[in-house]
Order: sequence, then C-alpha cells, then structure tokens
Amino acid sequence: MYRILTLALSMALIPSFALAAPPAEKKAGIESKDYQWAKMEGELKEALAKKGDVKRGKETYEICGACHLPSGAGRPDGTFPQLAGQHTTVLIKQMADIRGGLRDNPTMYPFAKEMTDPQDLADTSAYIESLCIPVDHGKYEGPDAAKQVADGKAMYEKECIECHKANGEGIKDKFYPVLAGQHYKYLLRQMTEIRDGHRRNANPDMVKIIKKYDNKQLVAISAYQASLTMPGAMCKAGPAKGAKKK
Repeated sequence: MYRILTLALSMALIPSFALAAPPAEKKAGIESKDYQWAKMEGELKEALAKKGDVKRGKETYEICGACHLPSGAGRPDGTFPQLAGQHTTVLIKQMADIRGGLRDNPTMYPFAKEMTDPQDLADTSAYIESLCIPVDHGKYEGPDAAKQVADGKAMYEKECIECHKANGEGIKDKFYPVLAGQHYKYLLRQMTEIRDGHRRNANPDMVKIIKKYDNKQLVAISAYQASLTMPGAMCKAGPAKGAKKK
C-alpha cells in the first residue's frame, strides 16, 4: 500500500507527457491467426477468480485518480475514459491486456504495471464498478447534434444493441463494456482504432461489424452512445449552473 501511494504522489509531480513509457513486450493480437479474445489464462484468470474488496479498492484506486479523477469521470476531451460504473470484468481485462502487452497504451502502462498482484486488480475494479456514473460527461456538441444522435440510434439499434444493450449497460460476463456515460470523443477514437486495426486486443466479432462504417457513421454512432444513460446507475445531477445556494 505504501508503495502505491508513494508512486501516486511522485507521479503527480511529473508532467503528463513525461509519464509515457514503452509498453510491455508486445504479444500477438488480433492480427495473429492464433488470437483468442478474452482468453481465460494467467493474470486475467487469477484476478477474475478473486473477490474484490471495495474498501481496499478505494485505496488502490488513488494511483488511477490523477488521470481518471477521484470520481472516475475521466476527461471530456477523450484523453482519459470515464471509468465509474464499468464492469469489473472489463476493467480487469483491459488492465491485464495493457500489463501483458496485448493492448498498446504507453501512458497508462507505468501505472498498470505497478498492480502486480491479481488481488489489486480485483479490488481496484470492484471500487470503480461501485461508483455512480457521472451525468456531465462529454457529448457530441455540433449544431447537428439532434440529427447525429437520431442517425446513430438507428445504426446502434441495428447492430450494436445485442451486445451493448438498450441503455448501454453491456454484458458483464461476456466482457462487453458499459457505454452509458462514456465521453463522445473517447468512444469515437476507440471505435475508429478498432475499425482500423489499431486496437490489438479488440473483439473480432466487433471488428467484423464496425469495418463497414465510414468516419461520418462512426461520428453518429458515438454521438448516440454518448447520450445513453443507465437507470439507477447515474449520479444525481448537481445544481443548475448559476443557481443560488439557499
């Protein structure tokens, strides 16, 4: 615990551009014919078998809060995703993939590599999953927002809803992520990278679906996804801007 808190404090003093570091030695990903998505082995299997401790996870999450914020809200500009309320399975898989060199994320790698104990992964993920999903995340803000959301809704309901569900809740035991509350710019970036073969740990089934969409269509789908909310999982809205305190 002391090691993690010390690292978090020291990294908070380092400019963000200096945190980027070479990722772990790359493993063959989706470009390999032998690639198996969500293969249950090694660290992933060990961490998923652990029961996460939310209280301890709050402490281990401190190292993550510098970028993803204490609330788990991430950044509306899409540089860091919204994590709050995400499935533990998804969180564990992504951290294990980054640590193991299956997903390229040199900015996060220095942090992820410190969680050497599968129990740390389980605890941190349990805490993140327990957080309410912020309602003030980054959305599509173009003048044609209503049309983009409507067009995106039609495409989402045609091919995305089976896995990501009507409210963007995903499917926990299948590693399908929660999309509700996620930033528009992050969603667009990830879908573009998956389509273009840059997410080496992508789900092959999703790649097959998303490859047919052009940039304009991905904008619309992302705009709609960013508008989704999950009943009972969202944070309570704060006071309206400019409202006087009583």
